[in-house]
Amino acid sequence: MKAQTFDTLPEIASFLREQLESKRYILLYAHNGTGKTRLSSEFKNLGKVGGERDTLYFNAFTEDLFTWDNDLEGDSDRALRINKASRFFDGLEDLEMDTRIKEFLDPYCDFKFKILEDRVVFSRKPTAPTGKEASEAFIENIKVSRGEEQLFKWCFFLAILRATLDREEVGKATYDWVRYVYIDDPVSSLDEHNAIALANRLADMLRESEGKLKAVISTHHALFFNVLSNEFGRRNKHLAQFVLSQNKTAPQYELKHEDKDTPYFQHVSLMEELHNAVQTGQLYSYHFNILRTIMEKTASFHGHGHFSVCVKASGDEDARLHQRMLDILSHGKYSLYDPKEMTEDNKENFRRIFEDFRATYHFNPALFPATEVPTE
Repeated sequence: MKAQTFDTLPEIASFLREQLESKRYILLYAHNGTGKTRLSSEFKNLGKVGGERDTLYFNAFTEDLFTWDNDLEGDSDRALRINKASRFFDGLEDLEMDTRIKEFLDPYCDFKFKILEDRVVFSRKPTAPTGKEASEAFIENIKVSRGEEQLFKWCFFLAILRATLDREEVGKATYDWVRYVYIDDPVSSLDEHNAIALANRLADMLRESEGKLKAVISTHHALFFNVLSNEFGRRNKHLAQFVLSQNKTAPQYELKHEDKDTPYFQHVSLMEELHNAVQTGQLYSYHFNILRTIMEKTASFHGHGHFSVCVKASGDEDARLHQRMLDILSHGKYSLYDPKEMTEDNKENFRRIFEDFRATYHFNPALFPATEVPTE
C-alpha cells in the first residue's frame, strides 16, 4: 500500500475506524509533535453519538484526570485527586477497582494506596538505617515520585481494561459501552526494559479479547513499537501498521503502511545501547530481545525472510547455538522493575553474537568507543 495523504486529523481518525472493520489491532508510529494525542481525541470524538461513546482511551488527557492536592498550608495531607465526572472512573465502587489496580501495581512498587471518594492517598514504610530493623509504621499521605505516579496511572488504566475484558464473566455492565481501545504513548517516562515489559503485558491482554475489543496504539517510541509488532506478529492478518508524518509546507498528513519487509527504526541508537551494556557488563535478558529486533530489521532490509542470516559465528555449530539462544531468550515475560540479569555464560555468548554481528555489518566504529569489558 502506498502512502496516503489526509488534510485533517478527523479524516485519519475516520480511516483508522474503517481499518478496524477488518483488523483487530493498529500500530501507529509518529514523532512527537505530529499530532498523535490530538488524533486519539478525534478518534474518540467520532464515537460520541447521541450522548453515547465507544472508545476507552489512555493519553495525556487521561493523565490530566489526576491532579495533586499538595496541602500547601499544612504540608501533611497530600492526595492525588481524581475527576469522578469522567466515565473513566465508573467502575470504582461496583468493580472493586482498588483490588484490580493492586494486582498490577504491587509486584513493582513498595508504596500502598487507598481510594477515598474523589482522591487517592499513598503511604510507605520508612527506609531503615543500615543494620537496623525497619519500622512497622507507614508514613501516611506521602507524595510519590513522578515515575511512581505515572506507573500508578498506567496500572489504573490496565485495571479498567481488565474489567472491560471481564465484563461478561463478572456480569457487570459498567464498561459495556467500550468497543475500541485507543492508547497513545504510555511509555514516555519508561526506560527500555520497562517499555518491553509494558508492550508484552499489553499485547497479552488485547489478544485475550479475540477481537471483541479493537485497539489502536500510537507511539513515538521505536522499541515499544517493534516489540508490540513482534508480540502481535508482523504477518498477523489482524494487524495493520502505519507511520504518520506531517508535511509542514502543504500542510498535509501522510500515512504510510508498514509491511513485514520494511526496515523499522533506530538501528544505530539501539546498537549503541547494547554496546554500552556489553562494556559495563550490565546485561539483562531483555537485551536478547533488542538484538533480535535489530537483526530482524537488518534481514528485512537485505531481502531475507529470517533473522538467522545475520547470526555469524566461527563455526556452524556456534551459529546454530546462537540462533537457538536468540529464539529462546528473546521471548517470554518481562518484569517492569525486576529485570533479570543474564548468567555469566549467557553474557559471554551475548557478547560474541553482538560483536560478530557488529563486525559483519560494518557499523561505524566511532559510535562504539572501546573500553575494557569488566571481568567478574
